[in-house]
Amino acid sequence: MTQGRISANSISVFANMNIFIQLLINGLIAGSIYALVASGFSLIYSTNRFMHFAHGGTITVSAYILLTFFKLAGLNFYLSAILTVISAGILGYLMHAVLYMPLRKRGSSGAILLIASVGLMILLENLMLMIYGADVKSLKFIKIAKGMEIWGAIITPLQLVIIISSVVLLIGMAFFVKKSKLGSTMRAVADNPELAEISGISTSKIQGMSFVIGSAIAGFAAILIGLEQNIEPTMGLSLIIKGFTGAIIGGVTSLPGSIVGSYLLGLVENFGIWYLPSGYKDAISFVLLFVFLLWRPTGIFGINKGIKK
Repeated sequence: MTQGRISANSISVFANMNIFIQLLINGLIAGSIYALVASGFSLIYSTNRFMHFAHGGTITVSAYILLTFFKLAGLNFYLSAILTVISAGILGYLMHAVLYMPLRKRGSSGAILLIASVGLMILLENLMLMIYGADVKSLKFIKIAKGMEIWGAIITPLQLVIIISSVVLLIGMAFFVKKSKLGSTMRAVADNPELAEISGISTSKIQGMSFVIGSAIAGFAAILIGLEQNIEPTMGLSLIIKGFTGAIIGGVTSLPGSIVGSYLLGLVENFGIWYLPSGYKDAISFVLLFVFLLWRPTGIFGINKGIKK
């Protein structure tokens, strides 16, 4: 009896360890996607100082652009991916030049810009609905492959690519912001736009560049999401909510903070459904968001302004 009880306990511990590792992997996959969304959102917010919720619409449009190039036009997938990232950057600049810049020149407040961004996101989603229809689309570029086993957990080759490519891009982006001349200029505008303008820096130009770069990152995120999941007109809404939540948790004005917060969100979501039904995943995210908004609104990194180290 004693040996049987020990054996049963060992099996239980082993099973729990497998579940732990699987949830850890799932959390890293989700966190990688959230981090891409949050980093672009944070970059745009830091230099422009308003919540660009239409960033979610950029992801939606980018996914459909990829679908158009790859499935409808029949282009090579990798060429389609490059064109998608470029198109996303152009779309981001057009948002800035056509909508936000004229509103700024008229002295619009951050609240007006926020409302405009929400309206723009709804417009973009409805345009995709009108052009492509409401039915779910799929790229079907990578065939479903048998997952690899890692310490009892399963991860597919595509999911591994998502984690690795996201981490590489995020590291490269952090290095760009910290070390490059343009990144230093963007940090200066984020810290003090008036002083940057006096120093000869065109704040409107840098703000436009942040839209280009942040939206290009959203385009890259759309590629990974399109490979892993289905494409639908409303996909951007849930993604921008998760990206916004990750940015708030880590510190919306801190690029590294947004990344850390997004991975934390992905992990908390997935470990939270260990004991709760999977339908509570979004509720877990909102609870975490409310906790940080109430007790630490500046996020984990506690930075009040600017893109910091």
